Amino acid sequence: MDHADVVIVGTGHGGAQAGIALRQQGFEGSIMMVGRDTAPPYERPPLSKEYLAGDKAFERIMIRPEKFWADKAIGLRLGSGVTAIDAQGHVIKLSDGSQIGYNKLIWSGGGDPRRMPCPGGNLKHVFYVRDKGDADAMMAALAAGSRRAVVIGGGYIGLEAAAVLRKLGCEVVLVEMLPRLLARVAGEELSTFYAEEHRRQGVDVRLSCAVSEILDDGMGRAAGVALDDGTRLACDMVVVGIGIVPAVGPLIAAGAAGSNGVDVDEFCRTTLDDVYAIGDCAAHANPFADGAVIRLESVQNAHDMANTVARAIMGEPEPYHALPWFWSNQYDLKLQTAGLNLGYDETVLRGDPESRKFTVVYLKDGKPIAFDCVNTMKDYVQGRKLLESGVGKVDPAVLADPDMPLKDLM
Repeated sequence: MDHADVVIVGTGHGGAQAGIALRQQGFEGSIMMVGRDTAPPYERPPLSKEYLAGDKAFERIMIRPEKFWADKAIGLRLGSGVTAIDAQGHVIKLSDGSQIGYNKLIWSGGGDPRRMPCPGGNLKHVFYVRDKGDADAMMAALAAGSRRAVVIGGGYIGLEAAAVLRKLGCEVVLVEMLPRLLARVAGEELSTFYAEEHRRQGVDVRLSCAVSEILDDGMGRAAGVALDDGTRLACDMVVVGIGIVPAVGPLIAAGAAGSNGVDVDEFCRTTLDDVYAIGDCAAHANPFADGAVIRLESVQNAHDMANTVARAIMGEPEPYHALPWFWSNQYDLKLQTAGLNLGYDETVLRGDPESRKFTVVYLKDGKPIAFDCVNTMKDYVQGRKLLESGVGKVDPAVLADPDMPLKDLM
């Protein structure tokens, strides 16, 4: 049986950064990264953007060149998922039947795409964009002539995919079951702006529509989408972006606490001895959400949690405390978000959406808690610093003035 001082499960941003951070901080023990993906660690966000559009080759989205991992003595066990954990014996069991012992285990398993609950969800040409294989399959379908797409889900993944498909000349219908786009993550100003922008770009946006079935062409391939109001949308490919299911099954089966993902403390420790969890699957009390226990699906969170774990393993623990930030590229629009708008009770608009350059500020009890910045890099940079400073109540009229630098409020 193989053994490593630190075994890292997951080869995405969190897993890769955990290995990098350990070496940067002087860890000299053995490190083994284990992942279901067959490719070396690479960035996930470009899959629904630059990679899918053909603007970036795979080599340009690799987190490090493949040679880097060997140079840093970080082993890669690719193409094998973890099926079970013996928490007492400190052993993981892999899908290929092998086992690896560990002293410390870092779980960065991320999540699996949430599947469509209706008939037809597993037909050919129904794509769930989560890894390189998914994006490659979409690209192959496009190269073979697929030109009519239905995108299910009005969150960032769905919107980004719709933008790329339009750029590639596809007819696109976007279906969202809620009354507005980005309903779970943004205020009405941003939702309205992006709905209008996608329509201006030629996307047929359908709101308050639920999918009842993905239609079969008789050969096991998607040929259309049936909505619950009886409407049928013909297509030759379907892209589904309706969230993820945290990939924590083996942890929970081994006795780790968790309901929405796996629970971790301020040092990213699970309730299992010598087992940490980071990234999309880690439910933690976030200081920028008033201490609410949440999961954050972002590169920032995975990266910063990885650094927290590395410090803990090196005997220099520091509680996780990092301002959340996110981004989304659609058409020529760069959206950058700082903070969390959970529980906001007021929004302030800085700038004019018609100019395609504006910021939405989210307030709670008069205090800024988050910024959505569309093509306003200066607001994003200064807004981050403002939130990190712990600013108190701010006059909304002052916030609304785009000529007032946010840094002046610190």
